[in-house]
Amino acid sequence: QLQLVESGGGLVQAGGSLRLSCAASGSTFVIGWFRQAPGKEREGIACIFKEGGSVIYADSVKGRFTASRDNAKNLVYLQMSSPKPEDTAVYYCAARPGRVTVCGSSPRQYNYWGQGTQVTVSS
Repeated sequence: QLQLVESGGGLVQAGGSLRLSCAASGSTFVIGWFRQAPGKEREGIACIFKEGGSVIYADSVKGRFTASRDNAKNLVYLQMSSPKPEDTAVYYCAARPGRVTVCGSSPRQYNYWGQGTQVTVSS
């Protein structure tokens, strides 16, 4: 059973930067980043392929967030630049099942989830 653990969350000032990490217990193919703010549905932010190419789904973070990965270390990252208070949420990484190589923005497309890491952006 693949396990994912997020880290790197915390309190950050608007306009600063923060890098989230997702550590996987084994090799992975497609990893997605999601977030969920209180009272809102879980939102797909980005997806990254095994080869390193990525897709940013959320218009609200385009140009500010980037996804990357280090396959040798089974780590995936979400670099948050110029965060805004509305980026405050619990951030999750998730893996698609098996050898699926297609990205997806829906939480239903992902089988394995981390426990989440809280990001709070102060104004």
